[in-house]
Amino acid sequence: MTVRRVHVGCEFVHEAAVDTPSVVQVMAVRDEGVRVTDERWSIEPAQPGRTYTDLYGNECLRLIIPSGRSTFRYDAIAEVPDATEDVDVTAPEIAPIDLPDDVLLYTLPSRYVVPDLLGDEAWTRFSQLPKGYTRVQAICDHVHRHLTFQYGSSTPSSTAADVYASGYGVCRDFTHLAITFCRALSIPARYVFGYLPEMDIEGTAIVPDFSAWMEVWLGDRWWTFDPRNNTPRKGRVLIGRGRDASDVAMLTTFGGPLLESMVVHAEEVE
Repeated sequence: MTVRRVHVGCEFVHEAAVDTPSVVQVMAVRDEGVRVTDERWSIEPAQPGRTYTDLYGNECLRLIIPSGRSTFRYDAIAEVPDATEDVDVTAPEIAPIDLPDDVLLYTLPSRYVVPDLLGDEAWTRFSQLPKGYTRVQAICDHVHRHLTFQYGSSTPSSTAADVYASGYGVCRDFTHLAITFCRALSIPARYVFGYLPEMDIEGTAIVPDFSAWMEVWLGDRWWTFDPRNNTPRKGRVLIGRGRDASDVAMLTTFGGPLLESMVVHAEEVE
């Protein structure tokens, strides 16, 4: 298969009153045909760091954000397939009793995903639809139509129920809401965080940012769905997976440094 090269990365500038232990989760993952090369990170002033793997299998970096002004940078080149993610409208839903043990977790409520609060809405809208891939796509269609993308419209504490009521959100909110509806119907769904370049997309280019989408267990595997963009895309580069955004925070600080600026890179290169 033909591959294309994507530059991914980010830069965080902080101002901290004291040295602050932190966990950074922005590294590109070698996953499903994605090859990562030329990977490097740095922090100025220089600080040591080490990686570890969390309970979801995500690679994380532990380091100190030093007191004063500091700049963290991460860059990598990802070779991605020149193809959109797989689609199979015949992929079936699996009854809860037959789900793999490690998949059951993704049918339960979590911090931002609240099937217990939106269960009646999910059953009213989607329970009569044919089960399987097309029902999940119908959920994505509804979320895509119902929510309007708007920066600043939600807060770090906004749940799927909050954004459903407001009608506004960012990509993580679209994803939390679609996952909520899936879990309310006992369809396992997990949150995915990563880089998504604008590859072969017509229209005005957007400023690169981190992106969120979801994976849904149908048949015997996970399938990618994107309620925010709601169309198959090329160039997805995974950072991490979890129950919701709380499991794949790009930065966790054990203290309160001020984030002065953040720049994200996700663009194709020759």
